[in-house]
Amino acid sequence: MHKRILYAGAAVATLLAGCQTSKPAASTTTGAGATGPAVETLGTYPVPANEFAYVYRKNNSSAPDYGTRQSVNDYLDLYTNFRLKVLEAEQKGLDTTQAFKRELDGYRQQLAQPYLTEKSVTDQLVREAYDRMSQEVSASHILIRVAPDATPQDTLIAYQKVEKLRQEALAGADFGQLARANSEDPSARENSGKLGYFTAMQMVYPFESAAYKTPVGKVSQPIRTRFGYHIIKVNDKRAAQGEIKVAHLMVRMNANAAKADSLTAKKKIDELYSRLKKGENWDKLVAQFSEDAGSAANGGELPPFGTGRMIPSFEDAAFKLQKPGDLAPPVQTPYGWHIIKLIERQPLAKFADMEPSLKSKVAKDSRSELNKAAFLKRVRQEDQFMEVAAAKAYVFAKADTALVAGRFKYTAPDAVVKAPKGTANGNSTLFSIKGKPYLVKDFLAYAQQNQRVRTGAQPAFAMQQLYDQYVEQNLTEFEKNSLDTKYEDYRMLVKEYRDGILLFQLMDEKVWSKAIEDTVGLKKYFADNQAKYQWDQRVQGSVVSAASPALLARVQQGMKAGRFPLTRSVPQRVAFTNGTSMPKTGTMALDEIGKRMAQDTSMLVTITGRVKKGEKASLAAARADSLVRQLRRRGVAASRIRKIVQAKPGTDNSAQVALFSSSPAAIESELNEKNPLSVQISQKVFQKGDNKVMDDLMTKGPGTYNVQKDGRYYAVTIDRTLPAGPKTLADARGQATSDYQTYLEKEWITQMRAARPVKVNEAEVSKLVTK
Repeated sequence: MHKRILYAGAAVATLLAGCQTSKPAASTTTGAGATGPAVETLGTYPVPANEFAYVYRKNNSSAPDYGTRQSVNDYLDLYTNFRLKVLEAEQKGLDTTQAFKRELDGYRQQLAQPYLTEKSVTDQLVREAYDRMSQEVSASHILIRVAPDATPQDTLIAYQKVEKLRQEALAGADFGQLARANSEDPSARENSGKLGYFTAMQMVYPFESAAYKTPVGKVSQPIRTRFGYHIIKVNDKRAAQGEIKVAHLMVRMNANAAKADSLTAKKKIDELYSRLKKGENWDKLVAQFSEDAGSAANGGELPPFGTGRMIPSFEDAAFKLQKPGDLAPPVQTPYGWHIIKLIERQPLAKFADMEPSLKSKVAKDSRSELNKAAFLKRVRQEDQFMEVAAAKAYVFAKADTALVAGRFKYTAPDAVVKAPKGTANGNSTLFSIKGKPYLVKDFLAYAQQNQRVRTGAQPAFAMQQLYDQYVEQNLTEFEKNSLDTKYEDYRMLVKEYRDGILLFQLMDEKVWSKAIEDTVGLKKYFADNQAKYQWDQRVQGSVVSAASPALLARVQQGMKAGRFPLTRSVPQRVAFTNGTSMPKTGTMALDEIGKRMAQDTSMLVTITGRVKKGEKASLAAARADSLVRQLRRRGVAASRIRKIVQAKPGTDNSAQVALFSSSPAAIESELNEKNPLSVQISQKVFQKGDNKVMDDLMTKGPGTYNVQKDGRYYAVTIDRTLPAGPKTLADARGQATSDYQTYLEKEWITQMRAARPVKVNEAEVSKLVTK
């Protein structure tokens, strides 16, 4: 009932016109009928002038050059290509397939929805929702569940139970204790029925209305929602906090992460918070370290949000911030750790700005039930709904205990037999809609098909529910089937989607899939246009970023030698009990080394056997050999193991172990244990724009360059310069495929224009030129 969402980034959807190469979601053209003069003819097909005028105005009226000769001609050219494609799709019979019909029917259902509502009621509900948004309510509730279509008996039992609890609350009983003991909302055991603060559009409508109408400290009358009966105690009301806009720096951490990973994430976020408090640049740290890819490139900014729209811990921390620029200490959510920075506080937006989004929400909200009732009332009158009393009485007389047991059966009459006047039978009209008869036998067949067990219900109650459903379903379906003739906008919109589906299918066949599957054609196109696919200058090398000159020197030294020493979680020695016998701790240490070396193939190990005072050198060598054999059994290649026997005396029966790696990830892990931001290493082929520090040095040629920038210390190594030159098809496949699609489309359009010569009616075109 109470939804909270943490935004992890912003997403943008683009609807592309049917004339473009990229796959469209739907066409942006439509038709307004095939009557009147033609704006052009495509072969023998006339394009209605009113159709083109409608489409041009719809898609260009806000453009600065709208109404100019150039604008009209350019759009006519695009529209001509579009219409040629649709004509070819129709010629191929793509509009007769079952897949096409199913898809178009799905769109028709969606497009019909705005026409199956009551606008005046919607407007009232939208205004009411906006007015309520100026206030936030804190409330607790007790829920007694009852199904939306429960029998009158079950409904009464639930009502009496919740009313009894209400009387106890009014008599002074603790509401929280009543909720914990009696509420059938599972969360009540934990929160004592408390829902916190909420505003309009966040609860089901009857619940919201009761909460707003109940004074602070009072308990509401029992309220019925689809969940059951509620009583609501209003704890507080306050002026809306409005919306706030924040940015965040995020370190991801799965809620079920291992303890070691959790500690690493916490260390990292604490270090970042410390650096921010010391005045380091927010945008720089977000760009470098935030793990929310959707917001990191934009300084961590999130869409504005208000009460009840975020994970509670995130929301609470964010709303405590007072001044722009204030930082909240690290806060944990199920997604990880966040540092939140306040950007601005925004009051409730103006009604005109919120109206479109509120209309969309009202259509999906439980408020829509009020709209639905008003709609059905209107169409009953407009579509001349007429019931036949005798037939209805006949139907209800059929209701018996079999109906509530789910075993109702009805056998339709074999032939049309007229019932005597004042009576009815299966062939009688039960009701009519604009004179169209709906027969008794059809409803009773519907009742048989849609019946279900209703334990304890009265047969007449079950029949009434089925009858109401049947009437509602047929009224709505009748109205839906009348939309084409009642509403011109709807008819044209359906045609737009129809043409868009056809265009999508044919474009996929002729352009999109063909460009991918036609490997021979793609190779030839690429070879013929090689000059378009060239590399700029690139370099192969590495960039090491460190927090201090000393750290940078350590990394450079280790990378130069190819053997960076690893000490974290590495046993410095493996002890032996007697001679060459190894205890369990030694075996576990070798298991760990084996796992790490399997993960990091650049890792090397050195085993050093020391001669204990008074023993033979052969024993030290034997201990080292034992470790080597143990590592070999764990899959470590001999080439990655170095064995040393030192004459320098040791103090016990042990062999020393040392690990080395040239892996950037291993080096980073080693040096970032205490400070997760100490070192970052990148090794690859760099193009312009990949790394700002490398960009500045790219033209200098091979060598190593030490640079200080933005408080960091860099070692940039350029191993070799890769000169500008031609790309291979593998390098440029994405761009080449897109270009080949454009080429195929142009060739296809040329063929279609040749097959259906285009003749423009300039007189009709001129009517659209207003500038």
